[in-house]
Amino acid sequence: MQPPPPPAAEPAVAPAVAARGLRKHFGSTVAVDALDLDVPTGSFYGLVGPNGAGKTTTLRMLTGLLRPDAGRAWVGAVDVWADPLMAKRRVGVLPEDLVLFDRLSGRQLLTYTGLLRGLPADLVEERAGALLDVLGLTPAGGQLVVDYSHGMRKKVALAAALLHAPQVLFLDEPFEAIDPVSARTIRSVLERHLSGGGTVIFSSHVMELVERLCDRIGVVHGGRMVASGSLDAVRGGRSLDEAFVDLVGADVETGEALGWLGTSSD
Repeated sequence: MQPPPPPAAEPAVAPAVAARGLRKHFGSTVAVDALDLDVPTGSFYGLVGPNGAGKTTTLRMLTGLLRPDAGRAWVGAVDVWADPLMAKRRVGVLPEDLVLFDRLSGRQLLTYTGLLRGLPADLVEERAGALLDVLGLTPAGGQLVVDYSHGMRKKVALAAALLHAPQVLFLDEPFEAIDPVSARTIRSVLERHLSGGGTVIFSSHVMELVERLCDRIGVVHGGRMVASGSLDAVRGGRSLDEAFVDLVGADVETGEALGWLGTSSD
């Protein structure tokens, strides 16, 4: 019988978010495998990787939505699983798969979220109004969320995640299927969060977007962190797209396998 593994070491200096030895498997599939992570306070951190790399599973463990099989995670100095209520007070989460109370209006959704967070009613009303205005949702504030477009749903979900002024904002594919106007609005709100001392962590597989927004990145492949650090350090003088392909070992050669493409038959 093998001895149990030693406990994951707590980071010496508490960053905004940290993880040591995170592991999660689903049946025989290992989704995240001994992953370590350090996100400095005030950074715009991109968690990137190919589809199925383990990004969403990692974010769910970091935010207390999915219990790891092994390892530990912290938000600041708070252990996510030892003190989950305190950890959740410090974070806002915008998941990829939006599940909203869509029979409420946009304003009612924000009011409900704020009161659940224990915020005073007058503060909730003030912040909800400001967020709806900044995100361009004031005209739709009285409409049911079920009638919102995809972009509007993303924006009202972001407003709900920001309502309690979290220290760290977690976003899973926040710009997927978003029109350019909505994307620009969301980016401006995230920049305001950063300028106020907050931290943003978002997952994506769109390298151009990550390169434009992030100052630090982590590359996940096969459930492991294969590279992390500043954007320039990970790129190593290349474009992020080129560095990413090299890091994950992708083979983009089609060879002769698709030689029939472009040869239409009569």
